[in-house]
Amino acid sequence: MSYIFEILPQLFDGLKLTILVFVLTLVLSIPLGMLLAFLLRVPIVNWFVNIYVWIMRGTPLLVQLIIIFYALPMVGPTLPRFPAALLAFTLNYAAYFAEIFRGGIKAVPNGQLEAAKVLKLTKWQTVRYVQIPQVVKIVLPSVFNEIITLVKDSSLIYVVGLGDLLRAGKIAMSRDVSLVPIMMAALIYLILIGVLTILSKKIEQRFDYYK
Repeated sequence: MSYIFEILPQLFDGLKLTILVFVLTLVLSIPLGMLLAFLLRVPIVNWFVNIYVWIMRGTPLLVQLIIIFYALPMVGPTLPRFPAALLAFTLNYAAYFAEIFRGGIKAVPNGQLEAAKVLKLTKWQTVRYVQIPQVVKIVLPSVFNEIITLVKDSSLIYVVGLGDLLRAGKIAMSRDVSLVPIMMAALIYLILIGVLTILSKKIEQRFDYYK
C-alpha cells in the first residue's frame, strides 16, 4: 500500500497532461467538426472536406501524430511536442465529429426547414435556431461515445515524448520492475471513463426530458 502512495504523485502529474489534451481536443474539435458538417452541404467545398474526412478517418491517429511531429518538419515548420499532439488530435477528432453531425443534420425533418422558410428566417437563423438544437439532441450518444474513446486515445501522445498518465505508469513499471504502476494507471483510466459514462447518461436523460 505504501508503494501505491509513493507512485501516485507521478501518475497524477501524468494525469494532468492527459486531462489537458482531452479538454483542449474537445474544445477545438467539436466546433470544427460541426463547421465541417455544414460545409459538406456546400458545393465544391464539400469535395475537399470529404477528402479530409476520408484521410483522417482512414489512417491511424498514431500515424498522424508521427507525421505531424516527425515528418512535417522536413517540409514545413517544426512544432513543439504539445502543439503537435494537440493538432493531430484536433484534426482527427474533428473528422469523426463532422460525420456524426452530418448524420444529425440529415435527420432533421425537411418540414421544419420549410417552416423556417415560411417564417422568413435567414440561413444563419435556420441553422442556429432550428438545426443545431435538434442536431445536438440527435447526436449526443454518438458524441459521448467519441468522447470516451478520446480518453483512451490520449495515451498515444507518448509517441511524441509527452509525459501523460500511461507514460508515467510505464516509466514507474520499468524503474521498479512492477506491474502495480501500470495497473494503477489503468484503474485511473477506468474511473475517468466511468465518470464520463455517468455524466453522459445524465445529460442524455435531461435532453430526453425536454423532447
